[in-house]
Amino acid sequence: MPVIRGRKVRVLFTAENIARRNAELATEIAAAGYRDLMVLSVLKGSFVFAADLVRALHGAGLSPEVDFMTLSSYGEGTVSSGKISLLKDIESALAGRDVLIVDDILETGRTLAFARDYLLSRGAARVGLAVMLDKSGKRKTAIDPDHVGFICPDYFVVGYGMDAAHAFRELPYVGVIED
Repeated sequence: MPVIRGRKVRVLFTAENIARRNAELATEIAAAGYRDLMVLSVLKGSFVFAADLVRALHGAGLSPEVDFMTLSSYGEGTVSSGKISLLKDIESALAGRDVLIVDDILETGRTLAFARDYLLSRGAARVGLAVMLDKSGKRKTAIDPDHVGFICPDYFVVGYGMDAAHAFRELPYVGVIED
């Protein structure tokens, strides 16, 4: 078990499994019929997943534009506060476009429901949801992802862009802090 920053991290999804799944997701997304696609990465946690997925989408024959928004419901903690804050808005015009929201994890659903509704109110024609990890047992709102990397057990996970108080984002895999 790797020791990172003095803490044991158990690998849950390896870098190799993630790369393979990203290629599969790109093929699935390309077949879903998105038109004039805008990939919208929800920062900060999704930045690694979004970068890898956008490159995989290119390999699957798509040429999406990319934009970013920052939403927060966690702050420094490990449990969602339930209150969503828009910290950074998108810069692109969305009227009539298909948007694929890319996020690291779908847990309660509040953040992605907020983002989806917000983008539709800005004129997006279609809003799809792609998440690296789905924790459906934690859902607090009726929302389902269109594209899922992995079903995640009920652990607080780190790595592959996901953090614990801003640490561990650099890990090339998804893991669980064991100590």
